[in-house]
Amino acid sequence: MSGHSKWATIKRQKAVVDAKKGATYAKMAREIIVATKLGGSDPNANFRLRDAITRAKAEGVPNDNIQRAIEKGAGSGGSDQMEELTYEGYGPGGVAIMVRCATDNRNRTAGDIRSYFSKYGGNMGETGCVNWMFKERGEITLPHPLKLSEDDTLLAALEAGAEDVENEADDFTLVLCQPALLENVSANLTKAGLVFTSAETAMAPLSTVEISDRDAAKQLLKLLDVLENHDDVQTVYTNFEMDQALMQELMAG
Repeated sequence: MSGHSKWATIKRQKAVVDAKKGATYAKMAREIIVATKLGGSDPNANFRLRDAITRAKAEGVPNDNIQRAIEKGAGSGGSDQMEELTYEGYGPGGVAIMVRCATDNRNRTAGDIRSYFSKYGGNMGETGCVNWMFKERGEITLPHPLKLSEDDTLLAALEAGAEDVENEADDFTLVLCQPALLENVSANLTKAGLVFTSAETAMAPLSTVEISDRDAAKQLLKLLDVLENHDDVQTVYTNFEMDQALMQELMAG
């Protein structure tokens, strides 16, 4: 399993057992605020908001919190000037990293992200410095056990307009599609009887970097961890490959 995929798996597993629910709630609220600001407060007419609400509920975010976030995004629940920003840079071993944030203070967020890169052997660069190493795609997460067999799931996904299906992890399957088709494919999967926990655009690496040096691997995982745990960070994308046993050992330690 590739490092970036394994990292995504660990993030999903961590989210389930993370005791810091307050931080999780805050991240979900920021996503809802941004989605509302960009597409309006009606989930039926705003696919990104609808998906954000679905993921928030899956994380156990109370309905009152969700409603307050929608109100803030619509401008009736406060004056938060939330905006979505992406920072790019290189981690230890030359690993490309993209960090998507939702923040009400870009100077604070940029300063924090830059300091993390510097502290853990990386370097934050200018906009576009690593973006070209990734391809945007739609990702729909199907939780296990699947409602259909693997073969029937693949067939249903392709008939729904998807490009491919990835079964890299034990607890979820990814349905991949063109970003512009994400809403239609999601709707068609639902019609086929499949249940998904998220449907979002993501950045997939076009090529990967193998990290085998133990020190570089340790620094990289520390950098990714502090980035993920920052309140303003929504998603981190990388292009590394790492031996699964080494990754699990370092993260356990």
